[in-house]
Amino acid sequence: MASTVCARVRHEAEPSKGSRFIATVVPVTSEAAAKAALDGVRAEMPDAGHHCWAWRIASPAIDRASDDGEPGGSAGRPILAQLTGRDLVDTAVIVSRYWGGTKLGVGGLVRAYGGAAGLALDHADIEPWLEKVGAVIVHDHGDTDAVMRAMGAVGGTDVDVVYAGRVTRCIDIAVDVLGDLRQAVADATAGRASVE
Repeated sequence: MASTVCARVRHEAEPSKGSRFIATVVPVTSEAAAKAALDGVRAEMPDAGHHCWAWRIASPAIDRASDDGEPGGSAGRPILAQLTGRDLVDTAVIVSRYWGGTKLGVGGLVRAYGGAAGLALDHADIEPWLEKVGAVIVHDHGDTDAVMRAMGAVGGTDVDVVYAGRVTRCIDIAVDVLGDLRQAVADATAGRASVE
């Protein structure tokens, strides 16, 4: 069964022949979010020589990796292998390298990048991945607290909220609890709110 990481983690591996390898693990749910995470790491460590990465997105299924200028197959693939071997999805790993003055060779790079990714993932909190769907809850302003409690009880999270005559709340929810959410919202609002 697939898993995912709960929160962002950063871990620096032991230096390899003077080179530093800093791995950042980020939960993501889309390729756009993964690219934004990569841009963020590049901005945080602009003086690193390489920002090699891999990510696996659950839906749609996407596996990507990049060596970012390192020899082909020496960085991105070993990072991706750590994600695949652990069956992690909706997860991005970016390994930033500060060159230490000594070439490591392809084998050394494979061990260093894969090892740094693996150590960071060892420090990450992992949870089972649940397939999620988007839903829309339309409710009166006065029912906001009741709807929020109903959502919280089944793990629904806001994606977007529009306040107008009524509140339109776009949420993500695990597929297997969508029926529970419908019932909880109807009960909490005496049928005034609906889940679509």
